[in-house]
Amino acid sequence: MKIRFLGATRQVTGSSYFLDAGGVKILVDCGLFQERDYFYRNWKGFPVPPDQIHYLLLTHVHLDHSGLIPKLVREGFAGDILLTSPSKEMFPIVILDSARIQEEDAAYKKRRHDKEGRKGPYPKIPLYTVQDAEKCFSLLKDVPYEDHLPLNDRVKVCFHDAGHILGSAMIEIIVQDENRSQNIIFSGDIGQWDKPLLSNPSVFDRADYVVMESTYGNRNHEKPQEVDEKLCKVVNDTVKAGGNVVIPTFAIERAQELLYHFNRLASAERIPYVMTFLDSPMAVEITKVFEQCKKYLAKETLELFKDGQSPFDFPALKLVESVEASKAINLIRGSTIIMAGSGMIMGGRIKHHLVSNIARPESALLFVGYQAFGTLGRQILDGVSPVRIHGQSYPVRMKIEKIDGFSAHAGMNDLIRWLNSFKSPPKHVFLTHGEDESILSLTDYLHSKDGWEVSAPAYMEEYDL
Repeated sequence: MKIRFLGATRQVTGSSYFLDAGGVKILVDCGLFQERDYFYRNWKGFPVPPDQIHYLLLTHVHLDHSGLIPKLVREGFAGDILLTSPSKEMFPIVILDSARIQEEDAAYKKRRHDKEGRKGPYPKIPLYTVQDAEKCFSLLKDVPYEDHLPLNDRVKVCFHDAGHILGSAMIEIIVQDENRSQNIIFSGDIGQWDKPLLSNPSVFDRADYVVMESTYGNRNHEKPQEVDEKLCKVVNDTVKAGGNVVIPTFAIERAQELLYHFNRLASAERIPYVMTFLDSPMAVEITKVFEQCKKYLAKETLELFKDGQSPFDFPALKLVESVEASKAINLIRGSTIIMAGSGMIMGGRIKHHLVSNIARPESALLFVGYQAFGTLGRQILDGVSPVRIHGQSYPVRMKIEKIDGFSAHAGMNDLIRWLNSFKSPPKHVFLTHGEDESILSLTDYLHSKDGWEVSAPAYMEEYDL
């Protein structure tokens, strides 16, 4: 059994792992590199011949785990893409949206660069097209949670609920040889415990090998009451100042959780019913999938549906799908809440809303998700000013706010809780999907425990298990 690390190595995007085991060549995730320093990797030929890969196992549909699949298929992959049922419902929505953005960004970049007479660092063609994306759909095969699916007579796979986003999974691969069986667990992205929408993450009492995310390995999130207090303060202070609250929003889980909180806080009269825009066609579609996939939601959320309520709807909420309606938001006078993608401000409608608000001291930019190194969101969060948006330079005068408690990722204590569920140490733990400080923190913790071996693989590094 050999494993090769093709992404998310000492960084938080580009998740992809190649496993050659029991006569089966398996790819776990095929994610987009979203940090600016690593964009070039998206354009490189895939490091493993795609036509030799038998299965692609997808932990969840976030683009840093799924966003290179159309390119993989275009380069020759024709095997099954195994994923959970909710992920199968959301995958076309997410990938078609990504393909459209790739096409639009390439066309915009070409126009701008041609006008300026300069050459960009990347081809002025889309990384992949809508047509490339559509070719993936016939390969999708949904897998129930907790079912053991044989890939051949020696290898089987089981998907376990990760509690990260709707349909997210931890993937366990079990390999049988003549004398014994071994298993390897890919954590995917581990969710938080006791979140309002989703079930708690699965835990395990044994594993031979573990590939584990470490995004928040060195820090914890706010407690639920702190999240509510901070959210109320940001909204109330901004409304009082006459500004807008602009929220870069991940379309899956983050958008729905924000709607849940705004609904609850407005009902309790802790914030006013401010006109609130969910300006993301993808988030609107994903919200419909949440309502169709109720059985995968937490009991608390299911109770709301049983009472005839939707936790994702409230007075003053406007769902925005057309470009014209999106542009009209910035003509409104008075305070609004604007939720738009992308979550790390790397594209999408959020950039247009920033252009209208970034120089307004009365407005607030609220971050509710992780901002990877090199993204525009991270630059703003780190205090960079001015910043470039659509080729123009803008001073940052908005109030910059951040609430970590919304993260779909487990914090440090929850990651340790997940590790402590193992009754005996795995033979080896590989830490991925984290920056150096996070990985070092978890490494130090595991080194303090008897019998635990841990490493942080480098890009393209291979291990013989």
